[in-house]
Amino acid sequence: MKIGYFADGPWSHKAFELLIEDSSLSIEFIVPRSDTKDETLKNYAKKYNIDYLCPVKINSDEFFEKAASYQCDLFVSMSFNQIFRKRIMELPPLKTINCHAGKLPFYRGRNILNWALINDESEFGITVHFIDEGIDTGDIILQRSYPISDQDDYSTLLEFAFKGCSEILYDAVKSLQSGNYKRLVQTEIHPVGFYCGSRGVGDEMINWNQTSRELFNFVRAVCSPAPKATTFFNGEEVTINKARMVKDAPVYKNKPGQILAKTEEGYLVKTEDSFIEILEVETKAKLRIGDRLQNI
Repeated sequence: MKIGYFADGPWSHKAFELLIEDSSLSIEFIVPRSDTKDETLKNYAKKYNIDYLCPVKINSDEFFEKAASYQCDLFVSMSFNQIFRKRIMELPPLKTINCHAGKLPFYRGRNILNWALINDESEFGITVHFIDEGIDTGDIILQRSYPISDQDDYSTLLEFAFKGCSEILYDAVKSLQSGNYKRLVQTEIHPVGFYCGSRGVGDEMINWNQTSRELFNFVRAVCSPAPKATTFFNGEEVTINKARMVKDAPVYKNKPGQILAKTEEGYLVKTEDSFIEILEVETKAKLRIGDRLQNI
């Protein structure tokens, strides 16, 4: 089976490795993001003598003719950022599929792992679906769920997702190759679903007027390699890479954001309902008990 691979970044590397090792599959070309910094895929293209097409506008007449010349059976999208229009997505006989690190029809859109942690989910999903003219709305081919524990954060989910995406994408490709698959219409799961917007500069700022659980989830959702939760004290930036819930912390009123005590590993800080321990704190400011960290 001939495949056109539209992909970029670490999400796409493990999947490529699985696909290229299967002698019954042939990756005919790779199209990365036009602004790619991914040297790994470029090196893979050289190693395996695969055409590397960059930059391209995938919906242009020029690219349509180029893509058609490869006579691919299937187009595969993994962490690709151009929107496929109907003509190009329907060019291969088996159409075009995408791997999405979200449990569709929920968690469509961007920065899904961050939002799943912020929303205190107990699991996250990975879905392979056909691309249609909507955003993450196409019929589902395969979907799997993975648990989220309080020990998880953005970095651990990212590692799970890199591996999980590669495995489920490969399995979906093989099911299409064999013809042994079923299409699940997303509205059969939920009539509406929901979308998540992309996160940008400033979204790492802490709002201390939240519960301890909400702040715990926020800190772990934006930990490294994300920008890290950020607050200020006396004009100095304070970044927090980890937080810990305090068992049996009582609920009481006080000033959210106030440093209550120094611990062996960090500080206890008042939240809306109780208090939380902040860890892996970096700042040039001299933090003391009684100081109040700046709210957004």
